[in-house]
Amino acid sequence: MIDVLEAALKTLRTGESVALATIVRSHGSTPRAMGAKMLVYPDGRIVGSIGGGAMENQVIEEARSALKNGAPKMVQFKLKEVELGHLGICGGENDIFIDVIAGKKQLLIVGAGHLGQQLSKLGAFLGMDVVVFDDRSEYASEERFPDAREMIVGDVAAELKKFPITPWCHVVIVTRGHELDGVALSTVIRSPARYLGMIGSRTKKARIYAELLEKGIEQDLLDRVHAPIGLDIGAETPEEIAVAIMAEIISMGREDQSERSPIH
Repeated sequence: MIDVLEAALKTLRTGESVALATIVRSHGSTPRAMGAKMLVYPDGRIVGSIGGGAMENQVIEEARSALKNGAPKMVQFKLKEVELGHLGICGGENDIFIDVIAGKKQLLIVGAGHLGQQLSKLGAFLGMDVVVFDDRSEYASEERFPDAREMIVGDVAAELKKFPITPWCHVVIVTRGHELDGVALSTVIRSPARYLGMIGSRTKKARIYAELLEKGIEQDLLDRVHAPIGLDIGAETPEEIAVAIMAEIISMGREDQSERSPIH
């Protein structure tokens, strides 16, 4: 168990997330007793074991699914005889709790302008891992973004496609223009990001949405985008707009916690 916990701690320090599967009830004859733990990474790698065999393989898939959704789950397995076509030969039952251990929340800022700068400051202040995307090296620089962990310079769509967006990512699109905003949004719209937001007026939103619908983007995907972005607090300056955006992200996180608790 120490190896499992040490591996989990090492992973969390890098900002990644993992799933921890624990046998919380064991009845009858089973390979491992209550308390056995297994760490599961998004790519299917594991540390530890909860018994091996077909049951463990299914738990790995359940854990990977939990990581994609960002939510814990409880699963039950009945280990019947092989000739009955079930999961093992032991004949017992296991209840397994799969907990999602989230790494640092990420703030992905698409656009390195004045608003992007203020978002980077606030995101870092709130303990988020900040990554900035832009196609202009003179804007996405360490001098302008001292609080960001990384600046990614290049074609925005290409770089966003390469970036591993997870359910702990919060994507804020604040580029210099309507066309690039639309390109960025279409690139990330199918991602599992916890939050997708785009700067702009309702008129701009309607125009971009019409363009994306013509390209085959489904309306239900567009409905999850926060646009206009941020809570309506009458914000005008880049600093105030950044506060409104981060307040919306915080508020949404509180709503998610409320919906997921208690766990049944």
